[in-house]
Amino acid sequence: MTKLYIDDERFPKGDGFVVVRSYTDALEYMTVMGCSKYISFDHDLGDDGTGFDVVKWIVERDLDSGGEFIPENFQYNVHSANPVGRANIEGYLKCYLRNR
Repeated sequence: MTKLYIDDERFPKGDGFVVVRSYTDALEYMTVMGCSKYISFDHDLGDDGTGFDVVKWIVERDLDSGGEFIPENFQYNVHSANPVGRANIEGYLKCYLRNR
């Protein structure tokens, strides 16, 4: 299982992660490789976007593909220290995944 870690500064705890450092890098990776079965999100990614922007892009791709972009049994973690950003990512994904 490919695990994706999206964070502009920190490193994942554990092995087997592909690390991307920006919004742009995350989108480029997933455009080529598809959506990973496990993603750990940071919210604050520097100047080109946020983890919340990544989540909105993933959901939009899933909607456009008729539910084929996000894999079955998709799992995620939000490791962001930004409490508002964390709540936005968790709420958006939880709501979408529950209702898709």
